[in-house]
Amino acid sequence: MGEDMSDSTVQQLFDLSGRIALITGGSGYLGQSFCRALAESGATVVVASRQLSRARQVADGLPRVGAAEHFGVELDQLDEQSVATGFRAAVDVAGAVDILINNGQQGHAMDLTNVTADAFSSDLRNATGYFLLARHLRDHVVARGATGAVVMVGSMYGVVGSYPDAYDGLCVASPVQYHALKGGIIHMTRHLAVYWGKDGVRVNCLSPGPFPSEKAPAEMVERLKTKSPLGRMGVPQELNGAVLLLASDAGSYITGQNLLVDGGWTAW
Repeated sequence: MGEDMSDSTVQQLFDLSGRIALITGGSGYLGQSFCRALAESGATVVVASRQLSRARQVADGLPRVGAAEHFGVELDQLDEQSVATGFRAAVDVAGAVDILINNGQQGHAMDLTNVTADAFSSDLRNATGYFLLARHLRDHVVARGATGAVVMVGSMYGVVGSYPDAYDGLCVASPVQYHALKGGIIHMTRHLAVYWGKDGVRVNCLSPGPFPSEKAPAEMVERLKTKSPLGRMGVPQELNGAVLLLASDAGSYITGQNLLVDGGWTAW
């Protein structure tokens, strides 16, 4: 990134051949889709999960383009030592890391009526993990004389409040600590982008809108549909174009931005 790409085709700009991407939470609902998107674009993918067996299982199922290989590593972003050893393991197995997708998420299903101080503080530690991993990536690529890209995963709920009636009488309301976390991640993105631009490291945030898994209460999903201009929920594959843009040379002049993929949720 940063070199003259005036003669590059669109296909070349989005091509990740020769790049190595680390995706945290890679065995999760959205994480698996991110892993597949980057693998299909030619990247070597390192799948990170709290369970090494799950990470390796996802890695083994990814398509291999050209000389790309895929690996699994154990990493818990809530644990500082695990962050350090997990990132080092990714470098050891793949040889380097060029792209970091900060996607891992651990939280408590507790809302503003009953969340405890410990649960609130624990959930905010996801942001600490995102920062530590991003700094590992920055230091690693600078030491190599290379360039890098960090994609934080935020949320529409880092930008707007939720609708109480979507959850009322059905399930726990959207957790207040989740909103605080995602808003913080979005602004941390801007801060890091400003400081690391001179280092050749782009930092952006991808904020999904409503992407409920099959585990979500059906009635809640129906209520959420009424809040969306498109009148429906998103499916994981609809995030792939955005994550690829931010991770590849197609987004070489994009940094410090929060890209909302929300079906128009935040437009009204």
